[in-house]
Amino acid sequence: MSAAASSSGALDGLLVVDLSRVLAGPLCTQMLADHGARVIKVEPPGGDETRRLGPPFDESGDAAYYSAINRGKEAISIDLRLAEGRAVLERLLARADVLVENNLPGTMARWGLGADEVLERHPRLIYCSISGFGADGPSGGLPGYDAVLQALCGLMSVNGHPATGATRVGIPLVDHLAGYVALSAILLALQVRERSGRGQHVEATLFDTALSLLVPHAANWLHSGATPQLLGSAHPNIAPYDKFAVADGEIFLGVVNDGQFRRFCSQIDQPELAQDPRFLTNRLRLQHLPALREAIEAALRDRAGEPLCEALMRRGVPAAVVNSVPAALQLAHARHRQSRVEAPGYVGLRSPMRLQGTPGQPGGAPPRFAQDRQAVLDWLGYDEAEAAELARLGAVPGHREGLD
Repeated sequence: MSAAASSSGALDGLLVVDLSRVLAGPLCTQMLADHGARVIKVEPPGGDETRRLGPPFDESGDAAYYSAINRGKEAISIDLRLAEGRAVLERLLARADVLVENNLPGTMARWGLGADEVLERHPRLIYCSISGFGADGPSGGLPGYDAVLQALCGLMSVNGHPATGATRVGIPLVDHLAGYVALSAILLALQVRERSGRGQHVEATLFDTALSLLVPHAANWLHSGATPQLLGSAHPNIAPYDKFAVADGEIFLGVVNDGQFRRFCSQIDQPELAQDPRFLTNRLRLQHLPALREAIEAALRDRAGEPLCEALMRRGVPAAVVNSVPAALQLAHARHRQSRVEAPGYVGLRSPMRLQGTPGQPGGAPPRFAQDRQAVLDWLGYDEAEAAELARLGAVPGHREGLD
């Protein structure tokens, strides 16, 4: 099974059945695979939607989006609408440690695969559900997508400039963090199972995740009653913490304390700014922000960004050039940290967590649709005739429905 992950990671021996699609679930299970878990990706007959979310597409015809979050997995397709398909999944779950699914709440229960039913049959299983809003409450069971949750939960209201209005964060931030929430919940539940011997149902929702991102904006409102506003690139509680134009582009300054502000003023040959009564403390700098910004802009407009940021960072003042995606991926430190993963027919980004004792290893190229069907059925104990009958019934299709 060529896509299997390394057997040297922290999760070596863990078997994960991945029924998830799109981003949050597949990202979670890819991180589990990177650290040694065996992940079997179970797709519906139409496949994971991200296989089609392009261009660009790779040489196998799958979208680059799909390749970003599905490496190191084995793949089989099971039609859970059919009793024969559900029987195949039951054989998988009998051996599994973790199930990850992100169907609309109620879908799994309609197939007899709800959390309570599955845990009754497989009490050591960690059953992880990822959804937009959870199963109950006023919005329970409704569909959820990253940008919709950014809008609903207030993230867009503080992202963007007054001149252009509220703006979606340019990455699927809510989906991405929800994958980490699911990962954390699974690892916590596995730790409990070590003590109790029993699994449990764990949950990650985009709604909870999106609200948790409102730091410090929620706390500011809860304590002041003042509605947070569009900030551009600025910070509501810190100054100067913003984007500024320089001679050859833009830089970002992250000046958090008074000592950093004094060193910044010294580096840009404006020591008098640090002594100005309006700018002595962060509280005062926030109160006089337009004047502070005007002074900084005048001091920076003729300076080159990269050498200035290098000098500031060496003096302990956080600053960076506003890079493009290609520039960021080609940074010397990205090369040093081995952030880019390359394998035959595959290139991607490494998972960010690093374990020194059990470092894990990114697995092979993301699997093609149902590429491990026969190997998985063999492993589950189906003989040749049984496997052929499952294929004939469409319970374990070998080609994507309506596409291949």
